[in-house]
Amino acid sequence: MKKKWLALLMALAFAGTSSLLHAEGNSDAGKEKSAPCVSCHGEQGNSMVSTFPKLAQQHASYLIKQLRAFKDGTRKDPMMSAMAMSLSDVDMADIAAYFSEQKISHNTLPVLNEDDDDDKSVAKGEGAVQAMITQGADLYRNGDLAREVSACIACHGPLGEGNKPAAFPSLRSQHADYLIKALTDFKSDKRSNTPDNMMHMIAKKMTIEEIKAVSYRISMMNN
Repeated sequence: MKKKWLALLMALAFAGTSSLLHAEGNSDAGKEKSAPCVSCHGEQGNSMVSTFPKLAQQHASYLIKQLRAFKDGTRKDPMMSAMAMSLSDVDMADIAAYFSEQKISHNTLPVLNEDDDDDKSVAKGEGAVQAMITQGADLYRNGDLAREVSACIACHGPLGEGNKPAAFPSLRSQHADYLIKALTDFKSDKRSNTPDNMMHMIAKKMTIEEIKAVSYRISMMNN
């Protein structure tokens, strides 16, 4: 049963992968063209605001795919869509090349929100975070077959490195708050390019606790 589910998962993954043009961009040109990105994503793609994603060390194929989605409206965000509209395919390739060559920064240990931990003591707070990271590590590696929540490792790799040819994003060292938002948006249908979007189907079956746990774990994955 486990092997059949994994086979189905991978079949869906690659069936849904678009035929992206993996033209090599010019990172020097991309540095100059990325100037408008700095205010939200940081000069080298390491955003200082945890709800804005880090772009540093992200696969160029994934960045290009997302910029195209913002431009054609299949992924919606007023600010990103407006910025992507002015970009040519060459611009996208150059910007993606620049950010893919930058080194992603490491995160500090996540801090639970007040709603997550009634006891404000540091010891209990850190202990609760570590427990959630352990829970997230198990979900990342093994998923939950009983509820058809697939393991993240199948598409995003054992170290969160993603899959460049398939344009599956690198996740390691991403902000936990952004990961939580992304998974919650997939779960609520706020973000889903197509009805059969794989992340949409997986997130729908995850609890809020699982979303937080796996996000905390991924945020602590380093190179």
